[in-house]
Amino acid sequence: MNILKKEKVTRLTGIIIFFLIIVACLCSIINSSVALLLGVIFTNIFGNRFLVFNNKAISFLLQLAIIGIGFNLDIQKTWAIGQNGFMYIMFFVIFALCIGILLGKTFKVEQKTAHLISSGTAICGGSAIAAIASTINAPKEGISIALSIVFILNAIALLVFPALGHLFNLSEYQFGLWSAIAIHDTSSVVGAAQVYGEEALKIATIIKLVKTLWIVPVAIFSSLLFKGEFHSKKIPWFILIFVLAIIINSYSAISSTITNSIYTISKSIFVVVLFLVGMNLSISKIKAVGWKPAVLGISTWFIISTISLFTILNL
Repeated sequence: MNILKKEKVTRLTGIIIFFLIIVACLCSIINSSVALLLGVIFTNIFGNRFLVFNNKAISFLLQLAIIGIGFNLDIQKTWAIGQNGFMYIMFFVIFALCIGILLGKTFKVEQKTAHLISSGTAICGGSAIAAIASTINAPKEGISIALSIVFILNAIALLVFPALGHLFNLSEYQFGLWSAIAIHDTSSVVGAAQVYGEEALKIATIIKLVKTLWIVPVAIFSSLLFKGEFHSKKIPWFILIFVLAIIINSYSAISSTITNSIYTISKSIFVVVLFLVGMNLSISKIKAVGWKPAVLGISTWFIISTISLFTILNL
């Protein structure tokens, strides 16, 4: 009886703390990095009882926040940024895939698992892994390993990249471009850029969404490589709504007070997303990752991050 009562108290305490953190995120009391760390601490103390709901919430809130960012962007500037970053994106997507495949063979990582890790590193982390996994009929274990590696490296990037940006004296444009190229998930890209500055946030969001579109050609290539089936439902259609938001902001008579409010709310939602992302990082997940896939993921990410950094420093 005492054990049951203790479990109820622990569960109730967890629920109260969970909602207090959500409120703190929405009220901008804590930033992206702190939110991520609180998510990690929370899930390792209270567990993550709503994992499926959590992942759906991350996807929905992230898309909602990105659309909100669109209401603070100008279409001409967005087009110019997208054009300027396109060649960098194309090069590093292809380069990351090639490096990942090569290192996967070197470290003798299971072929489909290696391809998922490479695709997640090359494009947009968990979203790319989920899309590619469905086209190549990847084993559940391989998907779990790839996602765990990406989540761990995302957490590290969110904490380390802003400090490295200041260390190398990167401008906000340079940091936005670098974070979009080198950090896996859109949530962590936006989180790191948000810490660095307003301009970095806008640049990173635009470049990362252009990069996200590479899910389509890579998914088609993967389906041919592994003789799978391409699913159009995996295409990130919400990007069209993001573009529509930019057009509305650029050509409509909506008050800047309204668009600025949407932008502010969107930034707060990003912080909530980072807290939920942190809740996916449990000690058991970290332990479950084998050393070979981990070395593959870390090596590919380090190479891409380093080369892209020194390329951008010479802009």
